[in-house]
Amino acid sequence: MKQILFIPILFLIIMSCKDNSKSKDADESMMINQSDSIQKSETEEKEIVIHPIEHASMVLNWDGTLIYVDPVGNGEAYLKYGQPDLILVTDIHGDHFDITTLISAVTEKTHIIAPKAVFDKLPEDLQKKTEILNNGDKATDFEISVEAIPMYNLRKEALQYHPKGRGNGYILEKNNKRLYLSGDTEDIPEMRNLKNIDIAFVCMNLPYTMTVEKAAEAVLAFKPITVYPYHYRGTDGLSDVEKFKSLVESKDTNINVIQLDWYPKK
Repeated sequence: MKQILFIPILFLIIMSCKDNSKSKDADESMMINQSDSIQKSETEEKEIVIHPIEHASMVLNWDGTLIYVDPVGNGEAYLKYGQPDLILVTDIHGDHFDITTLISAVTEKTHIIAPKAVFDKLPEDLQKKTEILNNGDKATDFEISVEAIPMYNLRKEALQYHPKGRGNGYILEKNNKRLYLSGDTEDIPEMRNLKNIDIAFVCMNLPYTMTVEKAAEAVLAFKPITVYPYHYRGTDGLSDVEKFKSLVESKDTNINVIQLDWYPKK
């Protein structure tokens, strides 16, 4: 009798284990799918949460310090992440620089870093909160080192868009982690010669910056650990960032290309 009872009990235990395994697999699958969905709108590096806004604009939360990069357009798109400690402006063009958005974002604690060409266009009250950095200059704010990097065009037909010396790319560094913002540039020597970049945001749009092929060549030269294609809307629409990803990762598997949603209104 004991043996007869033991067999159905054992069967129930085995079936219960299988059901629990299926439930666990389903939970894990759901977590992966949720993670994939989140990555399209934002992503998290160690100590840094990246919120793409649109085109060249983003909000970075670096270990509690909020950084607005090239804030333009609807100020509410930024303020939902919190008031900025630091604002970085790269150039004078409207997709990088908007006085109305700056006025709506700046608070008493906010510090702005910008090249002189941008500073000269600011109203006096914003100038008082702005530190001028030109190519090669450095500053430290909120324990983050900021270095202004050249950004400019190389092609003859594009020289009028971004002359050398006017705008800035930036390298941000804290706790030995280095983040690069290309701004509007082609694959200039100053980009190709960058060292020890952990995170890179690289532009690619014609006719204003560079092709996906040139962007890939530059990234393969300076070898960031992770690269985010951004600023990829040109006169003929969006650049082929999937091609960029393929070009990079097929030639260097140590570089991780991550695609975020920079054009939510498309």
